[in-house]
Amino acid sequence: MSTHEYSRIVSLNFSPETSGQPMMYNLAKLFDLTFSILQANINPRQEGHLILELSGTPERYQQGVAYLQEHGIKVTPVANQISRNEESCMHCGLCTALCPSKALLVNPETRLVDFDHDKCIACNRCVVVCPVHAMQVEVNQSTW
Repeated sequence: MSTHEYSRIVSLNFSPETSGQPMMYNLAKLFDLTFSILQANINPRQEGHLILELSGTPERYQQGVAYLQEHGIKVTPVANQISRNEESCMHCGLCTALCPSKALLVNPETRLVDFDHDKCIACNRCVVVCPVHAMQVEVNQSTW
């Protein structure tokens, strides 16, 4: 088993049946994964949505994702949900003021807006504020 740390930001969508279950506890206990909840919207007896960073070994990470999927939780990689049309972006920086994860920052050397996909939590604030619609939500139906 690999001892290298592996970390990914994922979006979890829960059904009403699974939103009350101790799924995050089980990820930690059964698969030795750590997690940081970046955004949450879970209401009792309703569908829930979590954006979190999962960390552990690659093998344990894959086992944990499989466990979630077996329990009816849709798991989607978040970094793949937001994209930027480089030709449309005018680097005005409006998006940087609203980005809670600092995935969008003005590069002090180039004065251009850099987009770090790995930090993106897909909150969609940049999509809403972009005056030229350079930031876009990608429909990603794949789960793993």
